[in-house]
Amino acid sequence: MLQEKELVRILDFAVESAQLAGAVTLGYFNAGVPHVMKTDNTPVTVADREAEQLLRRRIEATFPDHGIVGEELGEKRGRVPARWILDPIDGTMSFISGVPLYSVLIGFEWDGEVLAGVIHLPALHETVYAARGLGCRWNGRPARVSEVSDVAHARLLVTSTKLTYEHGRGPAYERLRAACYVDRGWSDAYAYALLATGRAEIVLDSRMALWDTAAVLPVVTEAGGTLTDWSGRATHTAPEAVATNGRLFDAVMGHLRG
Repeated sequence: MLQEKELVRILDFAVESAQLAGAVTLGYFNAGVPHVMKTDNTPVTVADREAEQLLRRRIEATFPDHGIVGEELGEKRGRVPARWILDPIDGTMSFISGVPLYSVLIGFEWDGEVLAGVIHLPALHETVYAARGLGCRWNGRPARVSEVSDVAHARLLVTSTKLTYEHGRGPAYERLRAACYVDRGWSDAYAYALLATGRAEIVLDSRMALWDTAAVLPVVTEAGGTLTDWSGRATHTAPEAVATNGRLFDAVMGHLRG
């Protein structure tokens, strides 16, 4: 395990890197940048690629022995058990639509465990970040999940109701939605930033990738919440995610399991 001093250095580097990559994306935001569709039917732009290239250059210059995996440019193996997990624009559909809820995601993994994560929202000028044992911060101040302890008072966020039904999660989602106070479609990593800062209590995602989850897991858990798959298993490698403010975890799992 890394020493605290080194983990602080890594987190500071990750925050600065995410903000620099975010500045790259802002140069293309609401500027009519064209996009193409990838084989997984998700869009990609030159902003995605340029932001990831910047992140990789910084990591390679500062931590040359570390591995890197990113959504757009693949994986580079490292010589130590450290790996940076990058999503240069999480929420590219929001980005190309001129919606300011997209983010830059950076996760740091050591020997298979995610130890640090950054959610940077360039167009909102918000950064939520955390490292194991160091807590979660939001633009420099401590961040915590809400104290809501009754599902009837919970704010439920879901990235895509269409995908939820396509992945066979419709009945589970309906049970939980019926029990909650309100549901909203504030999606992608923005939803997890809201949860970690006490502005929502539950997030459901029926489709996730490694670069989606790696950054948000330490953010949510260090803020006092939980992030698991739909069966309640804590992991950053599952193709789905459920996040709660911790107090509601058992109730949420009960509704999802029926």
